[in-house]
Parts: sequence; C-alpha cells; structure tokens
Amino acid sequence: MYTLLVILSITIVLFVWGKFPPDVVALMSMLSLYLTGILDIQETLSGFSNTTVIMIAALFIIGEGLSRTGWTAVAGRYFLDWAKNSVPKLLVIVTLGSSVLSGFVSNTGTVAALLPVTVNAAWNAGTLPSKLLMPVAFGSNTGGLLTLTGTPPNIIASNALVENGLEGFSFFEFSLIGLPLLLISVLYFRYIGFRLLPDHRTKNKPMAIDDEMHKWIKNYSIGDNLYRLRIRSMSQLIGTKVGDWDFEENYNVSLMRLKRRHPNPLQGIPQFVEMPEPDTEMRYHDIITIKGDAADVDNFVLKFHLGVLALNPEMGSLKRELINQEVGMAEMIVTPNSVLVGKTIALGHYLKKMGVQLLAASRNNMPLTGKIKIGAGDAFVIRGQWQNIETLKSVYENLVISGSPEALSKNVDMLTPRSYVALGTLILMIVLLVLNILPGAIAALVCAGIMMLTRCVPISKAYKGISWTSVVMIAAMIPMGLALQKTGVAQMAANGLVAALGNVSPLALLAGIFLLTTAFSQTINNSATAVLMAPIAIMASTTLGVSPKPFMIGVAVSASTAFLTPVGTTTNAMVMPSGGYRFIDYVKVGGPLLLLFFIATLIVVPLIWSF
Repeated sequence: MYTLLVILSITIVLFVWGKFPPDVVALMSMLSLYLTGILDIQETLSGFSNTTVIMIAALFIIGEGLSRTGWTAVAGRYFLDWAKNSVPKLLVIVTLGSSVLSGFVSNTGTVAALLPVTVNAAWNAGTLPSKLLMPVAFGSNTGGLLTLTGTPPNIIASNALVENGLEGFSFFEFSLIGLPLLLISVLYFRYIGFRLLPDHRTKNKPMAIDDEMHKWIKNYSIGDNLYRLRIRSMSQLIGTKVGDWDFEENYNVSLMRLKRRHPNPLQGIPQFVEMPEPDTEMRYHDIITIKGDAADVDNFVLKFHLGVLALNPEMGSLKRELINQEVGMAEMIVTPNSVLVGKTIALGHYLKKMGVQLLAASRNNMPLTGKIKIGAGDAFVIRGQWQNIETLKSVYENLVISGSPEALSKNVDMLTPRSYVALGTLILMIVLLVLNILPGAIAALVCAGIMMLTRCVPISKAYKGISWTSVVMIAAMIPMGLALQKTGVAQMAANGLVAALGNVSPLALLAGIFLLTTAFSQTINNSATAVLMAPIAIMASTTLGVSPKPFMIGVAVSASTAFLTPVGTTTNAMVMPSGGYRFIDYVKVGGPLLLLFFIATLIVVPLIWSF
C-alpha cells in the first residue's frame, strides 16, 4: 500500500510540474506498478484493451471528420453572423456555440475552429479578443457535459459503473446536468464574467482563410485572367481527355477546375474535378475554369467553340471557385538557395514535381504577369491539394510557406456532398448509442471506419487527428485505478471520506468528492483525474450504502471544471496566447464560475439522481 502511495504521489507531482509530457508520466507510473509487483502483466497492460480507450480514439476520428468536411467552420461562421457585431451577443454566442459544438466534436477541435473567427469577430465588433476567448474555452469544457461522448471523463465515469455491475449513463443523460450548467455559463459571462475578463491587447492573430483571400486579392490580383467557360455541343473537347491537348504548351492557358453538369458520385463522377489530371475526360456542358491572358483566352474560346460565363472577382466568388476542403491556396516565398531560382514559368502552370499550380506572383510588392523568370524573394500564391501544400512546406527547405495549410484547410466554411456523409455518420453513431444497438466502443469504431472509407478523413490524417497523448495517458492511468482498488487504497480513501462527511449526509460526501476532483483537475489532465477518482467515488457510495450514480456525475462534472489555471485543459492553453491571458486571469474569471458550478451540482444532482 505504501509503495503505491509513493508512486501515486510522485505521479501527481510530475503531472503538476509539467516537465514531462503527461503520457510519458502516465507510462512511467504504469511501469512502476508492474516493476514493484503491485500489478501483474495483464493488469498492467489492461488499459490498452479497455473499451473506454478504444471509444475515445474513435471519437477523435469522428470529430476530425466533422472538422475536415467544414461543419465546425460553418457552425462558427453562423454563430458569429447571428451576433451581428454586438459585443453582448457575441459573448453569448461564442459561449453557447462552443458548448453546443463540443457536445459532438472534441473540445480541442471546437476551440481550434472557433479561435480565428472569434478573434476576427472581436476586432470587427470593436472589442478585444481577451473579452471573448476565455468564454470559448470554458464553454467548450461545459459543452462536453451535454452528451456521453462529449468529453472523456463522461465515458470513464459511465464505464466505471458498468465494470462494477451497474447500469451506465445513456447518451443524453448528462444533458440533465449539462444544460443547467450551460445556462449558468452563458448568464455568468453575459452579466458578471464580462466585467472580470481582462483588457489585454495582443498581436497574435491566427490565420483566417477570408483574411488571406482579401490579402491575396489586394496584393496579387488573383482574380485577374481567371475565366469560366462552358463546353458547348459543337466543341472538339467533348469526349477527349485533358492530356490530349496540352493546353499550357499549345494555347497558353491553364486548366484549374472542371464542374460536371450531371455528377453521379456513385458512378465515380464527382461534381467537381479539381486540378484535372491528363486522363480526365471532358464532356458536353462541363464548366471549366482556366487562367490565361485575355488574348490567349479569346483564341482558346474561338478555337474550341466555348461559351463564356461570368466570374465575379469579389472575394466570395473567388473563394468558392478556388478553395474547398480538398484544394486550397497558400503564399510561397522563394529563398536565394531554392532550386526554382532562375527558372522560367508562366502563371497558371504547374510545378508538377510539387503538385501545385502557380496562381499569382509578386516581386517587390508589385504583381507579375505572363512568363516569369523566378528570382530570390519572389512571392507566389500557389494552389493545390492541401496535403501537397503541407508536404511542400516540410520537404523543400528553401521555400517558405506562410502559415499552416493544415489549419487553414479546417477553416474553409463550405459544405460538399462529403460533408453530409460526415453529418449522417455522426447521427448514425448517436442513434446506435441512444437505442443501445451496439456497445459504445463498437458504435464509435463503426462510424470512425465510415469516416475513413468515405474519405471524410483520409486514413493518413485519421491517425494524426487522434490525440495520442490523451489516448496513451488514459490507457496508462487505468491500471492506477485498478491498483487503488487492489491494494485497498481506494477503500481507505473512501472510508476516510465517509467517516469525515458521510455521517453528515450523502450531499456532504458529494461536495467532498466534487472539491477533491476539481482540485486535481486544475493541474492534472481531466481524464487522469476521472480515472483516479472514479473507483474512490464508487467505493465511498458503496460503503455509505447509497447509489453511486450521483457521485459519478459529480466526478464527471468536477473533472471538467479546470477553470482556475491555463494548464488544466488543452483548450485553456490554446486561447492563452491569442487572448494575452496571464495565470491570475484564469483565477479571477474562473473562480466565481467554479463556485456557481459547485452550488448548482449540489442542487441539481440529488433532484435527478437520488441517493
């Protein structure tokens, strides 16, 4: 027992210290349990086969699918459009919006999607980002309490009940406590928290796709020499392939995009063909987007009997024409040592080895046209698959790609047919869980598989979308919970809580569990906190002879109340640079909210889950 207490104490100290990553600390703790003989090999590695861990990993993939298909960006745009630059409305919308989104998407994904649009909305409304970003972070933490899958502590608490032969929580059962807490959060920030939020000025503005488009239109004139043409019935292009004509070499125009008149995804005929390959077949009534000088385009239209369609040079139209979840744009700067220096290329042509197209160019802040002999310091706007642009950034050391293409790709607020597949997959998972058709882990795995098979999340990106730090940490901390039970430490802690508070009332015991859990959650990852506290809460309730459900709700809620520090959750840390927050700001703003959550939990929980 004493050996376990030493290991547990060292683990907590290392978590709080933050010198080592939390997953590494958890792994060291897990190995210590085996090396000291507290657990055998099966018990030590049991976390990696635990259904909680499998389900959480699958949920990261599902959330990534919703983010990559535009749902989080679209939701963020609508939330902020509703506010109409009113600061009080903005405050309510960002708190409410982040809460609702995080009920279905990971907290981290929610904040990542809302961060750039919230910063821009703050400036447009004449306020500071520091007045809005902390409500986004705290709102995402609260929103995780709306559904079973909203945050890992919910799943951990539910599975702890199941493992002890009790009934777990249903999918929307957490909303019975989550909705009152959400209402409290919104009212708090609207009437009290806004006055406590600091006025910090910061230059840390995250990249937003709309801002980048405005910049490119102004600096590069990217809408110039861009045309939309329709393939008419007499055109020689009908039935031929793109590679048959070599448009760039023979006609000085570059084919950028093709839109089908009669798309049929089931037959492999998508609505849009971005950056068509040489074997792409052109059909009657297809609409092609090309780039070239006006004279060359006129000759091209006459040669192939094409119809000319209007293309609005405004930002919205260009954005729809040039960017989506698969294809994007970025700014590239050529350094003196680049292999491109001295090469001649026409705008619109492809850098085939790199898989991107040169869309526009600038030298000394002046737009360039026609054929260009590339020099050091030249800046280009490039267009290509987001993945190719990201690869370009990492592979070619002598090219500078501004910003993060990966982050910008998730900031595209447009929906495609694949977006509705992703939404349907989320709805399917909810139905499977609500109706209890499949176990939670299996339902999540099935839906994660659908996300990957339908390419809502490319398989290579699916694994990157999983927060492996969280998954490994939870898996490695589960044996600690087992060790607490096996050695009697959990029972000892439970007896201590019951002796100190149980004689007063079960409500006092609930208060004690809440305060102990929230104390841990301020410095320790909320999942690790839930893993540690779940067995103690169950044993305490069993010792007292009352239902464990209200205490497990208390554990889940209090594990999600890391409002006092920037290190309690990833979301708190994410908003810190852009908001210019200091440590004390979290205490000043989060302290009253934590107190309100504590009081509300003690009032609401016994009314719904009786002792």
